[in-house]
Amino acid sequence: MKQLRLLLILAITCLTGLQLHSQKKIVWFDAGLKAQSGFTGFYNQAIVDSDNVDFEVTSSVAYGGKLGINKGYSGVALELLLGQTKGKFDHQDFVGTTNMELQHMDFYVLFRNAKNLGFFEIGPKFSFVRSAEYFRASPDQPVAVTDVTDDFRSGISGVLSFGANLIGNEGRFSGQLGLRLEYGFKNIVSDRGLANNSPVYIDGLYANGNKGTHPIFAGIVFELNWGIGYYGMTKCGGRTKFFMF
Repeated sequence: MKQLRLLLILAITCLTGLQLHSQKKIVWFDAGLKAQSGFTGFYNQAIVDSDNVDFEVTSSVAYGGKLGINKGYSGVALELLLGQTKGKFDHQDFVGTTNMELQHMDFYVLFRNAKNLGFFEIGPKFSFVRSAEYFRASPDQPVAVTDVTDDFRSGISGVLSFGANLIGNEGRFSGQLGLRLEYGFKNIVSDRGLANNSPVYIDGLYANGNKGTHPIFAGIVFELNWGIGYYGMTKCGGRTKFFMF
């Protein structure tokens, strides 16, 4: 009988220890679905300075998933999204426009802090070109789509995001909406694209030098997150173990 009581006390102590420690996880993981939409474009100072073409921004979308590695309220968010960068250029020397669309796969590595029902993220995005095409539309010229994938190369951007929880809470399940800003640090036009005057394709675009073409984005980002589990330390034995939420 004494042995049974000792085993019962020991079991209760272990369970209590696990329950208390579950609130102070060593490291915990979550996964989610993400989508973003907003304004995008190709920024190039040579285009801005040109008298023959006007630069415009247009809309784009991206979607994919994320994996979060967290400790307390901070962590690292790893995201993989399929996105696009679009640009529109109005020509002054003839009535018409050049439309550019670049498809890319993006890998994000973001420092993330989520506290007080909000979140903040900052870090790099690595973009890998999947395809690129443009078409020029004018009243006296039929629309023809041209594959110009080789005119572009992979790039890296800086990313800043912040927002708030809409549903749930950080941990088991949450839905969040925020604002995301991105700017490409690296010139994404290749040597071949430079020779072809990409992304506008008009003669003399880089007569005064190559200013570099940088993708930009500003829009909203939405995510749904599910908690996977956490590593915790048991008081009975002091060993770490993975626990599902």
